[in-house]
Amino acid sequence: MNNRLLLILSTSFFGSLSLTHPALPIPLSTTLNESTQTLQSAQLVINETCRLCHNDVTLLGNLSLESFQVQNAVDNPRVAEKIIRKVRAGMMPPPEMTRPSEESLTTLAIELESRLDEIATRTPIPGWRSFQRLNRAEYASSIRDLLGLDIRPGDYLPPDTKSANFDNIADAQLLSTTLMEGYLRGASELSRLAIGDRTATPRETTYQVTRWNSQTEHVQGAPHGTRGGISILHHFPADGHYRFRVSFHHETTGALHGSGPAALHTLDQPEQIEISVNGEPVALMDIDRWMHVSDPDGVNMQTNLFFVRSGPQRVSAAFIRRLEGPVQDIISPHDWSIASTSIADSYGFTTLPHLRDLAITGPFAPTGVSEMPSRQKIFTCRPSAADETLPCAEQIIHRLARQAYRRPLISQDLDPLMLLYEFGNKNSDFESGIRTALEGILASPHFVFRLEEPPRGTTPGEPFRIHETDLASRLSFFLWGSPPDEELTKLAEADMLSNPKILKEQVSRMLVDSRSNAIATRFASQWLRLPDLDKMHPNVRTYPDFHEQLKKSMRRETELFFASLVQENRSVLELLTADYTFLDERLAAHYNIPNVFGNEMRRVSYPDDRRRGILAHGSILTLTSHASRTSPVLRGKWILEVLLGSPPPPPPPNVPELEEIEENGGRLLSVREQMEKHRSDPACNSCHKLIDPPGLALEHFDVTGAWRIRDNGILIDPSGELYDGTPLYGARDLTSALLKRETALIRSFIENLMAYALGRRVAYYDMPAIRTIERDAAQHENRMSYFFLGVVNTLAFQMKGPIMEYTDLDDIE
Repeated sequence: MNNRLLLILSTSFFGSLSLTHPALPIPLSTTLNESTQTLQSAQLVINETCRLCHNDVTLLGNLSLESFQVQNAVDNPRVAEKIIRKVRAGMMPPPEMTRPSEESLTTLAIELESRLDEIATRTPIPGWRSFQRLNRAEYASSIRDLLGLDIRPGDYLPPDTKSANFDNIADAQLLSTTLMEGYLRGASELSRLAIGDRTATPRETTYQVTRWNSQTEHVQGAPHGTRGGISILHHFPADGHYRFRVSFHHETTGALHGSGPAALHTLDQPEQIEISVNGEPVALMDIDRWMHVSDPDGVNMQTNLFFVRSGPQRVSAAFIRRLEGPVQDIISPHDWSIASTSIADSYGFTTLPHLRDLAITGPFAPTGVSEMPSRQKIFTCRPSAADETLPCAEQIIHRLARQAYRRPLISQDLDPLMLLYEFGNKNSDFESGIRTALEGILASPHFVFRLEEPPRGTTPGEPFRIHETDLASRLSFFLWGSPPDEELTKLAEADMLSNPKILKEQVSRMLVDSRSNAIATRFASQWLRLPDLDKMHPNVRTYPDFHEQLKKSMRRETELFFASLVQENRSVLELLTADYTFLDERLAAHYNIPNVFGNEMRRVSYPDDRRRGILAHGSILTLTSHASRTSPVLRGKWILEVLLGSPPPPPPPNVPELEEIEENGGRLLSVREQMEKHRSDPACNSCHKLIDPPGLALEHFDVTGAWRIRDNGILIDPSGELYDGTPLYGARDLTSALLKRETALIRSFIENLMAYALGRRVAYYDMPAIRTIERDAAQHENRMSYFFLGVVNTLAFQMKGPIMEYTDLDDIE
């Protein structure tokens, strides 16, 4: 079949040609006529609509379509893909212009897509990326898998650089002296922690408790009968004596918070804080209610020395609970128990002491090392005679290095590690030799970097299929956020993983495994911008019941919701339509949903249709708000950028802030009224017509995602008109309008999924593969597994092309 006939058939398939009666032959002349008409209709939209703004004179968006011809779209695929993106999202033409019929716009998109997809089937481009390094999350998971240590990666590595919203984009993972020192320091310290350090010297480790934490409730992990404080898993490097120090939050005056003259509940007996190890109390200290930052010890207390064995131990510092039941305050008690630190001398508030941090110092006079999980993972053999020492050491080092390097070892890998072992074993200390070799493994580029070398005989500049062990790493870090397990590794070493049937089986196995929760906590969290929630602190005077635990429940709600879509293989469109979510008692009360008790997150059906999908999640609604008011601009921008993949243009310089007070009368304006005044400026109006309506449709949700009917005393009016002319009267209409743009929604999801999976930004040459994934998933009700399997089956995932000039789709406005 020649290329022209293939193009004709492809165009006919995506156009109006009906194939419901394949037995009836269609004359070739009819097909040619329809193809010509489709092409002419598509070009007409470019000529009569697009060129009004995008021409050589106005050059809006730095784009001219003066010479753009649909039939020659393959000659300028970057511009063609940009047109497709804007048309599919319904964002072009802009709201102030007369829009062609939706059928004409769809015809334009299909005509461009069919031409680009046809050429991609003949000359696919797999794309290129540099090597990746382990970011913070991947480093922590690799250490946990290899050594059984749960670490705080921020103790060793600087913050990760993000690009395209993700922290694993290869060309953004810059190397620095600070970063390399962090990897080396981590190798030294973690090898000692894993094996134990009989020569350890005292050092202090501090665990902080943010002031945003409410400390009236029991903390998970702490002994029952306590409230507030902190409970952590601390890894002790050696058997020895340790000291514990606690610090407390204080008032702006310097006085201890919660124990001033107004704290009548401490008159009869002082507040007490208990230090426990694995639930066993080691110290119970009375808190001096009059302590002050000006005292020699400040607002700090410390214990005597206590003996603790090496390894991970649960350490808790928590207050003895003194109060039960409702608190009778002059002012209603707040859920956030330390909303203010300026009330030391104020009556009418029930205030309590709050822990600020816990510090653990030691070991003093170490006596040895006890058996612990990390040692059990390392020492799989023990020499009982001198001639068994070297074979046992080689067995241990070979196994650790093979797992750490994520591939089979060669002699060039093992020989240097054995030299390190011999150096550490110079005093016949077997464990020191293993520790030195382990440090070498953790400091090795083969552990820190994910290098993908071309096979022997590959011509420079020629695309190549990556090695099976590299494919196993790509797959595992994609779906689990961690190195491959033994089953995946063995398949790769046997050159069986690239078999399509086996690869599909492995993807299915990995998606139902609990480790696939990393898709939610890593991919979905970054795609949906959930880390931005950490920086959001609503105004305490307006929202005194918002605190850190509620914020964590909000984030956990969204992550569990996405994880359930993956593990239950549900439709991706349930992101917008789901009539259920995951709540604990705290978050359910915030949403005013009854009969949810306890701190365990569980699946809950919404009692009415006010909330549906992630647009009603407190996490999304809070991170797209300001501290004191909602923001239709931020919410609208989030919808356009995250869900539709078409961010609005950046604002012009010196944009004025919204006016909070009306000029005459001093009445507080609602957010909608503020936006209307802001849009009266012609320079602001055009962009806000695009951004504001989807954001205003969510105005019934306040800054913290709670439902409301008034804003500054004014009844909420969520009505508006979407940029494509669709009327909106609230969140339900917004969801319906977005679902009409199903193609844009799904492609945006796939683009982000591919960027995360590949470790590089998506470019114009990836779009044909993305459309293939979209079509295949549509045949299976858009179920999640088909998107993941589709990405894994792309050439971009399984191959690596030559270095080429990179152009992001968003480089052309």
